[in-house]
Amino acid sequence: MTAHLFAISFDASEPLRLAQFWAGLLGREIADDPHEGVLLLPTNDNEFHIRFAPNQQPKVVQNRMHFDLTSSSLEDQRQTVARALELGARHADIGQGPEIDHVVLADPEGNEFDVIAPGNNFLAGCGFVGALASDGSQKVGYFWSQALGWPLVWDQDEETAIQSPLGGTKISWGGPPYMPNGGRDRVRLDLAPAVGVDWQAEVDRLLSLGATRVHTDQEGPGRVVLADPDGQEFSLLTSR
Repeated sequence: MTAHLFAISFDASEPLRLAQFWAGLLGREIADDPHEGVLLLPTNDNEFHIRFAPNQQPKVVQNRMHFDLTSSSLEDQRQTVARALELGARHADIGQGPEIDHVVLADPEGNEFDVIAPGNNFLAGCGFVGALASDGSQKVGYFWSQALGWPLVWDQDEETAIQSPLGGTKISWGGPPYMPNGGRDRVRLDLAPAVGVDWQAEVDRLLSLGATRVHTDQEGPGRVVLADPDGQEFSLLTSR
């Protein structure tokens, strides 16, 4: 049995403030995180937690992962953008041209996200958080498909995407050209072993698939930090 995706984890200088922003935008409830920080609870079985972990390291480069939020109409897209700005977001310039039909924003700590225009077939049926869009290789898409037991739903021109068998948010990797590595990633995946699966056995399985151990001050009781084949950090928690 494979590990499951417990949370998308954000480093935050003010975890509660950032959690309040995303709770307001996504319509989720806030809960305490026993591993420090703040959690947003999922609203159904095909969603994941969103975790905000205390970290005072400043954001200096564009994140390699960001949310793509979906829209049912142009008015719905406009309302999502307006609500995000009212909650504390700002418009962001990441080099996008005027021809794009999505809106690029940044949350109160500078984490980028997109509000996608209506009619996006790739994100149809995925829910409001349509995708966790990632900078990464075809190889890493294959790794995560095996690591999570999620099938590939896109594999073309070195771009890949996976999705839980239950549906919901896709995780996608855009292929080359790649963004420069700016050091520690502020947005990461938090995994937990399946119920009844030995934690060390799951660590060994992930290593056999191509992960590597990372020794960092973020590691502690109940958490081991690993990196996927592209060097993107992720955590394996004790069973949650």
